[in-house]
Amino acid sequence: MTISTSAVSSLASEKSSFSDLMQETFALTRRLFLQLARRPSTLVAGILQPLIWLVLFGALFSNAPEGLLPGGMSYGRFLGAGVIVFTAFSGALNAGLPVMFDREFGFLNRLLVAPLCSRNSIVFASVIYITTISLLQSLAIMGTASLLGYGWPGPAGLILVCFTLLLLVFAVTALSLGLAFALPGHIELIAVIFVANLPLLFASTALAPLSFMPSWLAWLAAINPLTFAIEPIRAAYAGPLDLDIVLIHAPYGDVRGFDCLIVLTLLTIGLFLLIGPLLNRKLA
Repeated sequence: MTISTSAVSSLASEKSSFSDLMQETFALTRRLFLQLARRPSTLVAGILQPLIWLVLFGALFSNAPEGLLPGGMSYGRFLGAGVIVFTAFSGALNAGLPVMFDREFGFLNRLLVAPLCSRNSIVFASVIYITTISLLQSLAIMGTASLLGYGWPGPAGLILVCFTLLLLVFAVTALSLGLAFALPGHIELIAVIFVANLPLLFASTALAPLSFMPSWLAWLAAINPLTFAIEPIRAAYAGPLDLDIVLIHAPYGDVRGFDCLIVLTLLTIGLFLLIGPLLNRKLA
């Protein structure tokens, strides 16, 4: 069977383009990590703040009345999943800030006029950077929670934790990058981050179960994406992993572990499809 010269040339061109894309993504990702190395306080603060939450809130509610939490678990273990998810969510929500500062300081314009193989490498670099930082922060929290006696998920549970966090981080990073290109400046983006952070935290099951909430707040928490990420991670700590059991007794019906992952997957795909045209237009 003979392969035409044009087909070989096309294959070689695609291979070269992919190699160039990987090289560009690596270079831009390396730049972000070099910036972090020069300002390590950002990473340190991102780890210390949730650890303080975990220690102080865990101690504050350590004497919570029996029956408050499902399965009779300690409040520290209950809180751990919420802190892990909220940390990953906060980090992903900040993903647009480096891009926004690049816009304001003119570096992004230099990238856009540079002979890049694909400007998508700018987006890929941000996603890789934020995902790595979020996973490092989450592992630090999980390690601290284990030292405090709140447990550690088994191998299957650890895979579930990482998979759930990846879905959440990809979705929120896409949203944050979209905002970085849609909003006029970093002041507006920071305002959105501040406004979104705490309401989404309190309107979720991070700090209290649905049964402890008033009905209107339980409805909000039952449709909050953070809740769909928190409950599978909480299940990973609870014992033998079974995603077919009901994790959320929502006002609209019971939600299983598989349902939570499906919702997060659809949210991630939906946000990328929604934000994609905006990114392509701005990077064109």
